[in-house]
Amino acid sequence: MADIHKVETGPRTAQSGSRLWRYAPLALWLAVIFFASTDELSGSKTTLVIEPFLRWLFPHITAQRVHLVHLLVRKAAHFSEYAILGLFAARAFRTSRHTLLRANWFPAALALIGVYALLDEYHQSFVPSRTASIYDSMVDVAGGLTVLVAIGLWQATRKRRTTRRRQSNSQLSGIEQ
Repeated sequence: MADIHKVETGPRTAQSGSRLWRYAPLALWLAVIFFASTDELSGSKTTLVIEPFLRWLFPHITAQRVHLVHLLVRKAAHFSEYAILGLFAARAFRTSRHTLLRANWFPAALALIGVYALLDEYHQSFVPSRTASIYDSMVDVAGGLTVLVAIGLWQATRKRRTTRRRQSNSQLSGIEQ
């Protein structure tokens, strides 16, 4: 009974928990992207799943069509994984305690996406079953940028609605007096 541990509460613990909640999904997703760049998700491995599925779904599909669909699925995966990265980066940076980062969340998130896309392709250049391609980096950045633009537009629309609502409310209060 005498061995009761004191749990620290207060601003430091709340800040640490908030920071973890803000940045942990971003860090975990960066790790997922890194794993996706390994041999485990190389084209030769993903075709082992995609080709039988396509042949089951479309028994008369040609080898060229299988190759095309496989390519499109892989490019869509690039786009999607970096779109999710953009979402997590925007979430982390828009809610940051650092004013400069919060004010510049869009360029900071875009820079992270661009740098990580290039590093991802550089990493793939060392994996024998993978090929590095600047075009994949472009697809990656396009995925992240798409989400960042969508978030920016959503934020601007929300801000305009709030401003209009406040103006409308203040005009109504001025009329009532």
